[in-house]
Amino acid sequence: QVHMVESGGGLVQAGGSLRLSCEVSGRTSSTYAMAWFRQAPEKEREFVSAISWTGSSTLYADSVKGRFTISRDNAKNTAYLQMNSLKPEDTAVYYCAATVWQGPPDNSEYEYDYWGQGTQVTVSS
Repeated sequence: QVHMVESGGGLVQAGGSLRLSCEVSGRTSSTYAMAWFRQAPEKEREFVSAISWTGSSTLYADSVKGRFTISRDNAKNTAYLQMNSLKPEDTAVYYCAATVWQGPPDNSEYEYDYWGQGTQVTVSS
């Protein structure tokens, strides 16, 4: 069983920064590609960013490209999402996800097997 816990969400003013963390526990001997998705109120969940197991390949949604950076520390079984220049439209619950897929990062939520409980990010104008 794989357990994932996000942290680092909170309230920030527009233009500010936050760093989300996602720690994976359980079957961490397996290799996982990881991703971040988000869901705003009354909207569907959307892809934010993904990173391969090695960290050598990343993928971003157009809406966050140049502002967000995904990274990982496999020694700590943790993935990160550094969010800069935040906008009110970034307000959402952010979820991390993992998959045993060892190919390129994927932006489809259906490719991910494990999900965290989510962390709220609120950006005030």
